[in-house]
Amino acid sequence: MSNILKVYAPYDQSLIKEIPLVGKAEAEKALETANQLFLDQHTWIPAHKKKSILNKVASLMNDQIHELALTAAQEGGKPYTDSKVEVLRAIDGIRIANEEISHLGGKQVPMGLMASSTGRIAFTTREPIGVVLSISAFNHPLNLIVHQTITAFAAGCPVIIKPAPNTPISCLAFIEILKKAGVPEGWVQCIICDNETAEFMVTDNRVNYFSFIGSARVGWYLKSKLAPGTRCALEHGGVAPVIVEKDADLESMLPLLIKGSFYHAGQVCVSVQRIYVQHDMAEDLAAEIVIKANALKVGDPLDEETDVGPLISPEEVDRIDTWVKEAEEKGAKILCGGKRLSATCYSPTVLFDPPKDAKMSKEEVFGPVVCIYPFRDRKEAIQLANQLDYHFQAAVFTKNLDIALECVNQLNATCVMVNDHTAFRVDWMPFGGRDASGEGMGGIPYAIQEMTRIKMMVIKSDSIL
Repeated sequence: MSNILKVYAPYDQSLIKEIPLVGKAEAEKALETANQLFLDQHTWIPAHKKKSILNKVASLMNDQIHELALTAAQEGGKPYTDSKVEVLRAIDGIRIANEEISHLGGKQVPMGLMASSTGRIAFTTREPIGVVLSISAFNHPLNLIVHQTITAFAAGCPVIIKPAPNTPISCLAFIEILKKAGVPEGWVQCIICDNETAEFMVTDNRVNYFSFIGSARVGWYLKSKLAPGTRCALEHGGVAPVIVEKDADLESMLPLLIKGSFYHAGQVCVSVQRIYVQHDMAEDLAAEIVIKANALKVGDPLDEETDVGPLISPEEVDRIDTWVKEAEEKGAKILCGGKRLSATCYSPTVLFDPPKDAKMSKEEVFGPVVCIYPFRDRKEAIQLANQLDYHFQAAVFTKNLDIALECVNQLNATCVMVNDHTAFRVDWMPFGGRDASGEGMGGIPYAIQEMTRIKMMVIKSDSIL
């Protein structure tokens, strides 16, 4: 097995960088460093110093917006314009984490409510949970790293981050920024390793919190290997359903559906994949979506006019093409797309009414494909939207408040958008899947809270009434 990781540009498969892989010896050293930092409270970083460091991190990133966006676009394939937005989000994420440090606290717990509890005063505090190990995904190579490291740092936890093997360069650039900003040695460590070494770290009993973003198969497997007591957050994929009622505002809805369906070539865990449309308007809406999809420019992510970039690998193009062809063979209509544009790019594709047993109707496509299903009964549409094991974000388009509330209440999702696409997100909101789509809650303030634990102090004194 090679001990060198070769990072290729998804668009043209050119070699960007070669990075040495570390093994179990280096992973053991990283775990021990993090563990010793946590055990020795004299090394813990005061809140005011963490805030000062994060201010510096945000400032340094702000000076490198173009360079960071270029790196993310080149290694991840997301168009430069969208990668720049990702960098700006990452900077905002630093600021959100900084602000959350000010809110990490406990509360007084009332005593004296029973005779046996008189003469006491009690309150809680929050303290770091311990060593955090994070394994990241490729589709947001900078912002996800921020979410999985800065949250731990803000909570006071030493953190080890393993970036996705397709996109490690953004992570390395961020680690350098942290060093320049004054993060003390050992508090944020990057490990670039193979899967065997990653599993070695995941299963170690010195890991107190495991953060994973990636496939459900890998996430649930790694959870089963955690040491007793290790808390985890798993963010897997979804098959985001959208329900469209007759009274939906077509003009405002169309660009939202297009963005939600084809942003980053559909390689987003909450991309619009299934659109359930009232039967009488389904074909008309499909025709409008086709017009918009055909107008998208597919190609080089470094071209600022590109709307849709490549898939992360040629193998993903093969898989998506196989799924589209299978859906067609089983009765779906390919309204547009449905073909390779190159070894790495796939055309934005709209499928009409794929059957329930097609993979496209059962699994997360994670590609530039959206499916449109006509329905006559909204209850049936909600049932179909809920029938899979994946439940993340969903949406409904309607001007009717009662219908909107009905869908919000009955759709099985952690978040239901009303008159917006399923891929909407801001980094201070709770974000995460349920059931097969994950466990735990992301979103920077929520992740920070999850990386702390409550300690209670009860003081007994004759001076307390």
